[in-house]
This record gives sequence, structure tokens and C-alpha cells, in this order.
Amino acid sequence: MKKTTLVLSLVFMSMLSAFSQNIGEQIKELSRNKWQWMADKDVDKLANLFDNQAMFVHMGGSWGKERELEIIKSGFIHYKKAEIHEVLSPIIIDNTVILLNRITLLAVVGTNEVSNPFMVTEVYVKVGNDWKMGSLSFSRLMTP
Repeated sequence: MKKTTLVLSLVFMSMLSAFSQNIGEQIKELSRNKWQWMADKDVDKLANLFDNQAMFVHMGGSWGKERELEIIKSGFIHYKKAEIHEVLSPIIIDNTVILLNRITLLAVVGTNEVSNPFMVTEVYVKVGNDWKMGSLSFSRLMTP
């Protein structure tokens, strides 16, 4: 009986680990897609990804979903290219995933092209059958 319980526990833990890894890979792929959608100014796909209550934190301030989409659509901030240097292992807490990316972002802000090293924190929440972005925060790094 003890052996059976131990074996079942190990099988369950293996399944749980595989499930968590699968979620982590889904979120990493969603994040990569998001960077491309931002570069392409694809506000329709981004509108579907961003939760209505999502918050965005930039060097110049913070705002909600509608303002972020407006900024992207108008080109006030054009996320031209996110060079992803490192993606840390996703942190999974219930129906929430936190993903950290170390990137160099080439962007046009207003009329100025700028390149900055950032650690980007992305928070995703499972809403129904979909993953929605709840927060996107840029922290400028002192070194690339």
C-alpha cells in the first residue's frame, strides 16, 4: 500500500511538472508573439491579448489598455524590435504566470529612435480558456 501511494504520488508530481512546463512554454510563445504584434502595430491582436484592466508601466508613466493601444496605433511609441537576451523561467501561481524578459528595445518615441536595455515583467492571467496580459512593466537596466 505504501509503495502504491508513493508511486502514485510520483506520477502525479511528474504530471504536474509537465503541465507547468507546458503552460510556461505557452506563455513564452505568447510573449514572443506579443513583441512581434507590437512591432507590427497589430492593435487588434494586442486588444485581444490585453485584459481590460491591464496596466502598462513605462519610463514616462503608467496607463491602461486603451491608452497603450492608442499609443501603439498612433505610432507615438513604435516598438520596432525587441532583442530578447534572456527569458527567465515562468513563475506560475494558480491561474497567474509571471514572465521576466531581459531585452534591448529599439523603439521610436515621438520622433526619436532610442535603444534601451530593460528587464520586462509580464503578468498573464487565465481568463476562461484564454491567457490575458494583466501587466507589462519596463525597468531600465544600468547595463546591457
